[in-house]
Amino acid sequence: MKRKFYLTTAIDYVNSKPHLGTAYEKIAADCLVRARRLAGDEVLFVMGNDEHSINVARRAEEEGLAPLAYCDRMGDEFRAAWKRLNISFDDFIRTTEPRHRSAVEEIIRRVRDRDHITTSRYKGWYCEGCEAFFTGKDLEDGVCPTHRKKARWVEEENYFFRLSHFRDRLLEHIREHPEFILPATRRNEVVSFLEAGLDDISISRAGESWGIPFPDDPGHTVYVWFDALTNYLSAVGFGSDEERCEKWWPADVHLIGKDITRFHCIIWPAMLMAAEVPLPRTVYAHGFITHSGEKMSKSLGNIVNPLDVVDITGADPLRYFLLREITFGKDGDFDWERFVSRYNADLANDLGNLVKRTVDMTAKFLNGKIPRGAGGGTSLAEVATGATAKALACYESFDLSGALSAAWELVRESNRTVQELRPWEIAKDPARGDELNAVLSDLLEAVRVVSVLASPAMPERTGLIRERLGLAGDAAPGLVDTDWRAGSGWSVNPGDPVFPRIKKDESPAPPASP
Repeated sequence: MKRKFYLTTAIDYVNSKPHLGTAYEKIAADCLVRARRLAGDEVLFVMGNDEHSINVARRAEEEGLAPLAYCDRMGDEFRAAWKRLNISFDDFIRTTEPRHRSAVEEIIRRVRDRDHITTSRYKGWYCEGCEAFFTGKDLEDGVCPTHRKKARWVEEENYFFRLSHFRDRLLEHIREHPEFILPATRRNEVVSFLEAGLDDISISRAGESWGIPFPDDPGHTVYVWFDALTNYLSAVGFGSDEERCEKWWPADVHLIGKDITRFHCIIWPAMLMAAEVPLPRTVYAHGFITHSGEKMSKSLGNIVNPLDVVDITGADPLRYFLLREITFGKDGDFDWERFVSRYNADLANDLGNLVKRTVDMTAKFLNGKIPRGAGGGTSLAEVATGATAKALACYESFDLSGALSAAWELVRESNRTVQELRPWEIAKDPARGDELNAVLSDLLEAVRVVSVLASPAMPERTGLIRERLGLAGDAAPGLVDTDWRAGSGWSVNPGDPVFPRIKKDESPAPPASP
């Protein structure tokens, strides 16, 4: 049965270009939604940019541009980066769009009508990097633990959201729906924070011109987090397209970085409760990417631009490395030598050689064609069935590394089959023609199944593999076509290696982006 699946990623600040950390989130999200599309689900995949920020306005001023003109330019850069990484988003929301403003105004109206917004004078610490207010206990000697900069003391008359009223309801919801926050480590962190108590939060800033004017009070702008979080609703028409909103909301998955868990698992659901809007089903907080063991930062000069890697290897090898190497939900590391080793071992040697040898042997010994009914020459069908079940279950449970590992069980078994049965030896005996047909047919079918199972991670290269097999297009959209098609007949198209090897001494590490 076709299911509805709505997934969002965190929207990105546009005061700097995409880096490997932001790319990792988008690649993981893309892998998840491609797996859902293969399963036949109706998918809505939304990404976007967070443009109402003091930091964005300052960066625009440094560039000599009006804020909106700067955001327009950066929007084009982000979209171009995601295109080169094969990210298949369905919608791209920008917080400067009219549909977003309508959604923000509507949610504030609903929350205020239910008496969850008040006014008060705010006194507290504000980190401009986080665009967030902190209590003294959250700071380390007055320094933001994330940006390592002194927080600024702010005093002003603001609108406040009665967040403290929702502590018990949030705890109840999390306990009744443990799937609401994943992985469990993040859920435990949020529960501990809630149990310590909540304070009401400021949701407006006075005297700021860049932002959405607070409804009925243009002297204030909507506080950036109350503004930004609403993008998940504005993308599906909340406040502007009731029919579309009813179809897609609630979201099935918000995919975010672990540093913004509290905003998404406390403030956001409390906002929705206050507005009497259903909560998303799952907020999944992934880990960070380090570079050679160190946190990436501009000051260290070790920020990796993902497009530098794409220039050398293409997008799919980078996608594969990040998804296979890192246990989703935990922190991971990008190191060029490890990347090259994983590429050569898994892609060039294991899968690439399997594709090349199988297709070339079919071309050489059978003129590129295997008749129908020729399968059944190996035990690969049983291995494929097990690998498929395991991979699909892993995709469903956010275990992206496990899904690829399961696909590689079939790759490794196929390579063992080649070594054990030695088709080139079988080809020497004309009397063993049927046996040769059967063995090569099974090997080609195993490669086809792998091309489907790995396609969410590597959509471009698996499409090329299917071309080598004589199959048109990508893995069948709307259908996980992994049933073993024994003896289906083949007409292959030999070509260059799908994954040419990389030599470490000829492939320097991509330069760090300034």
